[in-house]
Amino acid sequence: MQPPGAEERAQAATRLRGVLLETPLLESERLNDRLGGRVLVKAECLQHTGSFKARGAWNWLSQLDPTAAAGGIVALSSGNHGQAVAWAARRLGLGPVTILMPVDAPAAKVARTRAWGAVVAAYDRTSVDRAALMRHWVEERRHVMVPAFDDRRIVAATSTIATEALAQAAAVGATPTQMVVACSGGGLAAGCALALAAHPAPVPLLAVEPEGFDDMGRSLAAGQRLANAPGATTICDALLSPISGELCFGINHAEGTRAQAVPDHLARAAMAAYFEYFGLVVEPGGALPLAALLGGPEGLRGRTVLIVASGANTDKAVWLDAVSQDLPAAA
Repeated sequence: MQPPGAEERAQAATRLRGVLLETPLLESERLNDRLGGRVLVKAECLQHTGSFKARGAWNWLSQLDPTAAAGGIVALSSGNHGQAVAWAARRLGLGPVTILMPVDAPAAKVARTRAWGAVVAAYDRTSVDRAALMRHWVEERRHVMVPAFDDRRIVAATSTIATEALAQAAAVGATPTQMVVACSGGGLAAGCALALAAHPAPVPLLAVEPEGFDDMGRSLAAGQRLANAPGATTICDALLSPISGELCFGINHAEGTRAQAVPDHLARAAMAAYFEYFGLVVEPGGALPLAALLGGPEGLRGRTVLIVASGANTDKAVWLDAVSQDLPAAA
């Protein structure tokens, strides 16, 4: 499977223009002082449906022949992709939409997915074969499946995040020396890696995963896709894909993406930091890139780092628990 080229990525940007938000690039002098460098936050948590996933869902569904979706649309999601698919389908007049969500998905994500008009069908992620579940809905129930990450149209859409952010950084006189994104299936990282590699001054990418779900890091080190071992847990409910996508892994491997695992306590600290320094609500998985910076023993050492706050969808209790904790001491 070939990655989307420059023309395909440019077409995705055109398709998204005027429909998706060009989310702001935010900066806090107080956070910069704390970390000893410059942090530029691409606030995708302010995107439609509260996450970057709206980009991929719109780019995919807006190219779909409506007659092909007459039998229904289905997607597998812990919440963010499902909300995005339901929103895009409603705006395009497509449907009906069914979102297959794990029984332990955050209640807020389930409620918001239904609010966009989708039917939520729950499954047990510990016992159900996800591939078999999707085959049932596609082959037997004749639904069109919208992939969450391992698809050219999805990756082309996520590339627009890095393209926008680099232009916004240049507009404020900043030259990023690194970009950091959260990683699960690898679609966000893959799209950003392509955009960063195409930039006149290529910017290295760091993909951050929760501890226990570091399949991308282990896969990049091994040169082949490796799955996560069962039984691990994390607060980062949006980043629980059992294995990276084939296309996504191939792109990240080819473009030299690095990966790092981050513990849950730093994800909570980053959620608190987003509220303290920006007044933003960011979900645990979306906060991981900032978590990696907070956990760095040497701070930023004068560097300029571009990070993506990729989602805002979390249960109130989880967010309140995180923001009520004291931030760790500065490095």
